[in-house]
Amino acid sequence: MGGLRDTLWVVRRIALALILLTLAAPAQAGFGVCNKTAHATDVALGYYDGKNWSSQGWWTVGPKACTQLLKDKLPGRYYYLYAVHHEIGGGWDGEHGFCVRGGQFRIEGHADCAKRGYDRKGFFQVDTGESLDWTENLAD
Repeated sequence: MGGLRDTLWVVRRIALALILLTLAAPAQAGFGVCNKTAHATDVALGYYDGKNWSSQGWWTVGPKACTQLLKDKLPGRYYYLYAVHHEIGGGWDGEHGFCVRGGQFRIEGHADCAKRGYDRKGFFQVDTGESLDWTENLAD
C-alpha cells in the first residue's frame, strides 16, 4: 500500500509544480497579425502610445503565418493597420492616414507626411477593447 501512497504523493507534487509554473509564466501581451491568405503580405502598424502617434513597418507575414508586431503590453485601445500583398497587389487599407516609406521604418507623428519626405497611406482601425493581447487576421 505504501507504493500507491508514494505514487500519489509524486503525482500530486508534479501537478502542484505544473500549476505553479503556469501561474508564474508571464501573460502573453502584444499585437500580432495572422495572414490567412495564400500570398505573402507586408504590414505596417500605426498607433498612439499615450504621448505620440507613430507608424512603423514593414513586417513580412508569410502565407498562412502569423507575426508578432508589438511584444509588450498594448499602450492603447486602437491600432491601425495597412497591408499589401507582395506579388498580386491589393490589400487592406482604411481612412486613417499615417506616414510610410520603403524599407524598415519607424516614424513619429502622422501629419505632413509629404512635407517630411514620406508617403501617406490609409490604415484601417482595429479596436482591441483594451485587451493586453490582440491578434488581427487578414483574409481574402
